[in-house]
Amino acid sequence: MNVSHYFEFSDSVTGGIAESVRHQRKMLDREGIEYTVEPTPSADVLHLNLMGPRSVAHAARAKRRGTPVVIHTHVTAEDFGDSFRFTNALAKPLRPYLRAAYALGDRLICPSEYNQNLLRSYTDSPTTVISNGVDREKLAGFEALEDEYRERYDLSEPTVFQVGHVIKRKGLETFVETAREMPELDFAWFGPLDLSLKGRETKQLIRESPENCTFTGFVDDIRGAFAAGDVFFFPTHEENEGIALLEAMSAGKPVVVRDIDTFEWLDDGHDCLKTDGDFQEQLDRLKTPELRQQLGDNAAATSERFALSNTAEQLRDLYEEVI
Repeated sequence: MNVSHYFEFSDSVTGGIAESVRHQRKMLDREGIEYTVEPTPSADVLHLNLMGPRSVAHAARAKRRGTPVVIHTHVTAEDFGDSFRFTNALAKPLRPYLRAAYALGDRLICPSEYNQNLLRSYTDSPTTVISNGVDREKLAGFEALEDEYRERYDLSEPTVFQVGHVIKRKGLETFVETAREMPELDFAWFGPLDLSLKGRETKQLIRESPENCTFTGFVDDIRGAFAAGDVFFFPTHEENEGIALLEAMSAGKPVVVRDIDTFEWLDDGHDCLKTDGDFQEQLDRLKTPELRQQLGDNAAATSERFALSNTAEQLRDLYEEVI
């Protein structure tokens, strides 16, 4: 089996999509599947990760040749808004574009059941849910970085934290305002700021955040975030899955999430705490070390099914089906 595993805009797109592509290629290596990162028409399968104009053209060409086309549905109009400058204006015309692009797929890979349900309103192309997965090897040894990263950013236990690009959709306003309401706790958001790409409201939220709210910017070793953070706070409004969430759970961190459809698979009170608005109350509960330990242990156990060793086999099975 030979797979053409193409990622358009790979030089400029970062964050969760880029991380998912990295995970997929680790899965292919794990399964011993030969692949090229170029859009090769002679491959057994063309697997596309971002449906830009070149990917659409390659998909159409592959279909004419009879080559199966697999498309990862990382992007929806629903999660495109409130990200970077101009994304809100682009979200509306993006939907019909994605409808046409995803319709070219012989199989769509959805990272979650929530994403799968959204895609049913876009196209009737067959869908399969395969998680983006969590790369445990990437986090190995994170505990040893605790003192270094707490000292670097002047953080005290229990630190409430978030990981990833700082964008409004991921609950930036809630993160900042909750920090303002809880001055006794340190809040830290680890991840690129990219202020030149942000809208005015996002810049203002960052600039006017309280003293106990730290935006680290890019960190050279993301393991440091999971070492210095104690409670993963993820008040995102829209998410296809959330790789950083899976990483936090794998690291044994208790998580607090907004109660949205994306997170139906999480069990409130067992491996997370959910709320539709009163985050302060839930974070107050997690000041207790015993509860943090209990929820963190359960979160780690839940995350086991998202390990790349499990998702790799699912990806191989899907390729064999479409071939």
